[in-house]
Amino acid sequence: MPIEIERKFLVVGDAWRATASRSERMVQGYLAGPPAARCSVRVRIAAAAAFLNIKSATPGVQRDEYEYAIPLEDAQRLLATLAGDVVEKTRHYVEVDGHEFEVDEFGGDNAGLVVAELELDRVDAPFPRPAWLGREVSELVRYYNLNLAAHPYSLWSAAERNADDAH
Repeated sequence: MPIEIERKFLVVGDAWRATASRSERMVQGYLAGPPAARCSVRVRIAAAAAFLNIKSATPGVQRDEYEYAIPLEDAQRLLATLAGDVVEKTRHYVEVDGHEFEVDEFGGDNAGLVVAELELDRVDAPFPRPAWLGREVSELVRYYNLNLAAHPYSLWSAAERNADDAH
């Protein structure tokens, strides 16, 4: 069973940009998800590739995840006809001490939000913490893309945004 172990952090400043090796624009929309299901089902277009992704709806660092390549034309049609809310972002790949961080710079209704994700082999695996890596938000479901699609960053209350500054 494929298991994703992923840590998610807020990003502080722009120092990471100098070491980004590549970037790609992504658009993803959700076909099914909570509260009716115990998983989310999304279609994602990244550059010229497309994927169908099924991820368990349990919060935390470790979740079940299945991902399958699909034809680009199918993904475009799914996004246009079946997907609900859509998340737009540019993913930047930044290597730090042999670890590849994926820095997601959100656009559209989530503009202004920048998070870094790091996939690990074990929940307790050590990893580097560059100065631009801010507070960990792995357990906060409001930062999950599924939630950003339904309740975008631009609609967050001052209390929701300030809760991040208080930690």
